[in-house]
Amino acid sequence: MIRFPIGLAALCLSMAAIAAEPFDDKFRQLDELLPTPTTIRTASGAPGHAYWQQRADYTIRATLDESRRAISGTETITYHNNSPDTLSYLWIQLDQNIYKRDSDARMTATVPSRDAWAKARGPEDGYKFDALRSVLEKSTFDGGFRIAAVKDAGGRPLHVAINRTMMRIDLPQPLKPGAKVAFSIDWSYNINEQKVLGGRSGYEKFDEDKNDLFEIAQWFPRMAAYYDVTGWQHKQFLGTGEFTLEFGDYDVQLTVPADHIVAATGELQNPGDVLTAAQRQRLEQARTASKPVIIATQAEAEAREKTRAGGTKTWRFRAKNVRDFAWASSRKFIWDAQGFKKDATNVLAQSFYPKEGNPLWEKYSTAAVIHTIAEYNKYSFDYPYPVAISVNGPVGGMEYPMICFNGPRPTKDKKTGELTYSSRTKYGLISVVIHEVGHNYFPMIVNSDERQWTWMDEGLNSFLQYLAEQAWEEHYPQSRGEPRAIVDYMRSTNQVPIMTNSESIAALGYNAYAKPTAALIVLRETVLGRELFDFAFREYAQRWKFKRPTPSDFFRTMEDASGTDLDWFWRGWFYTTDHVDVSVDGISEYTVGTKDPEIEKAWKKAQRDAEPISITDQRNKGTLPRRVDSHPELKDFYNEHDAFTVTNRDRNKYNEALGDLEDWEKNLLKEGKHLYLVDFSNLGGLVTPLVLEITLQSGKKYVERIPAEVWRYTPRKITKLIVTDEPMVALTQDPNWETADTDTGNNSWPRKAMPSRLELYKTEHDKDNLMRDFNEKLKTKDDKAE
Repeated sequence: MIRFPIGLAALCLSMAAIAAEPFDDKFRQLDELLPTPTTIRTASGAPGHAYWQQRADYTIRATLDESRRAISGTETITYHNNSPDTLSYLWIQLDQNIYKRDSDARMTATVPSRDAWAKARGPEDGYKFDALRSVLEKSTFDGGFRIAAVKDAGGRPLHVAINRTMMRIDLPQPLKPGAKVAFSIDWSYNINEQKVLGGRSGYEKFDEDKNDLFEIAQWFPRMAAYYDVTGWQHKQFLGTGEFTLEFGDYDVQLTVPADHIVAATGELQNPGDVLTAAQRQRLEQARTASKPVIIATQAEAEAREKTRAGGTKTWRFRAKNVRDFAWASSRKFIWDAQGFKKDATNVLAQSFYPKEGNPLWEKYSTAAVIHTIAEYNKYSFDYPYPVAISVNGPVGGMEYPMICFNGPRPTKDKKTGELTYSSRTKYGLISVVIHEVGHNYFPMIVNSDERQWTWMDEGLNSFLQYLAEQAWEEHYPQSRGEPRAIVDYMRSTNQVPIMTNSESIAALGYNAYAKPTAALIVLRETVLGRELFDFAFREYAQRWKFKRPTPSDFFRTMEDASGTDLDWFWRGWFYTTDHVDVSVDGISEYTVGTKDPEIEKAWKKAQRDAEPISITDQRNKGTLPRRVDSHPELKDFYNEHDAFTVTNRDRNKYNEALGDLEDWEKNLLKEGKHLYLVDFSNLGGLVTPLVLEITLQSGKKYVERIPAEVWRYTPRKITKLIVTDEPMVALTQDPNWETADTDTGNNSWPRKAMPSRLELYKTEHDKDNLMRDFNEKLKTKDDKAE
């Protein structure tokens, strides 16, 4: 043991106490976080010359059993191994297994908190009837795939192993690079009631007319993705992390009750078999129409609701180069369509909805589909598919290639039957259509790994949704997007970074949707500017359409195409839970001394005269007799002159000083500039550009924009020099609330009072009066209805 003298030990402790904290370099590169570039994924963020991806083509024959609410089918998958690896087995996604009674999703479910469960403060916090019904139903519903057979192309059984929501198929012969293999799967499952069990698909029952509406997705065993970053992406499906899939061609035949209308991914191949002559004529008319054409009318739908046609019809669809296939079926469907053609886009926009969706759906759905494609094309690439469909059913909002499921409907008054809808419902419909149709771009075409990174599709898509909503109408009531809308979340506790695996995200709506959207708006409007951002974002979309990007590919492309080092931005916004909180701590004003004694002594006198008059002098004034006033003979030179009197010596020194100065130095003395040292503190930890609104004495205002690199040497506190032509009377950091600053109360000099309201409530007396409550009249059903 080494011993130090007491004095030396104390000195060591003292030195340790005042040692500087480690320098937190907010602008260090992301080298330790991003993967090393390769010939597959380059340092620029573009696909490399060695980029590859797998392919899976599907032929599916399926039957909807409406009475049993079940589906059975057989499929043939042709899997193309475009990788440089030899594969001895394949992995298949069995997403319906999430509905098995012992699924991981069910067994790992938890309640948000004990307090929320037992001590709710009101209906908003409390446990709901439908939530408890869902919990109980999950324990009895007979869900999940029944795999009847898995066979090779010759009809021979293949060995499989099912691991919850994944199935491994062992190949008799290893699949070499460049080779392909075909195999078939026979399967069936029971369809869940979506409003009871939730999920991204299911059926909705209409008690009034005894009909069902089916929205069918994740409905067939699908190839798991195999790619250079993860190998097989076979992370279990727990419900939040969506899907990672391969592109391919689909040939799908769907056998449904003969009076059903079917909407699906792809183009209908046999309209003559399933549509009436009038419907086929309307469909052809819709392709060149200037407004939506009703293909299957409400009158036709209501007639179908009242009867049950015998037999079945088979609808056949084909889709090329898509990563998934979904469909919807019901005799309740009204169907409208309108063509949209511009540049390389030639699409038939369509909507399918029950009468319960009108008048809202007929007015807005297809219009919103077309608007989405027109706007998203501007920022990414031309929509490449031939159809785009919006379906109204039980699923609130979910996307698949060429088709999406959307929920909002008008409300029907139970007594009068009157249909009305709120502003929230109207704009909720438009927004969800924009969002879900927009998912065709991200991730249905820019094919990110949803099982790993929710923000790569939800965040980017929500950002483009925000831009499309802006283009719908002025003052569109947006629920997310503006940076100011995220501040409560940004300063909250128990956050996780955006770069958190999809299944581990807390506060999904904020983390995966709202925060990435706000971040990209800050990047576009405040950091890069629209021109640089839009060019870089479009470059990312163009580079990675029909390919599978990772976060690093997005980060690197945005930097590469904008010509801007953004590692500080990605680190702060995406890898930490820091927030923006910049405080304006203090301001000191300086003006340049002229050296002219006439000016300088007058300035010093003005400063002295501006000081508060002492309380003693205030009380003496007019009350205390002065001797020199009654005896003026006592006054001399110093009663007429003080320290501010300019002397000839002062003038001589000034003239001598000027003689030593060059002309440019003399001019500096006459500039009359006002210099301010402004102290800023970064209280939130997230570095940000400074947006300074400066107000001058004349009332003129202007904004100075200072890049975030102003924090590069001292990320916690900085002092900035601001030069003005006239006195500054006010300064505000982030005047437009564009940086998501979580405390605007410390953003101004001088400080501003923050307005608020105090609500007063009447005191309740005799609240718990058992006698009064006991004697209260018992209401009848008629009383309650009134």
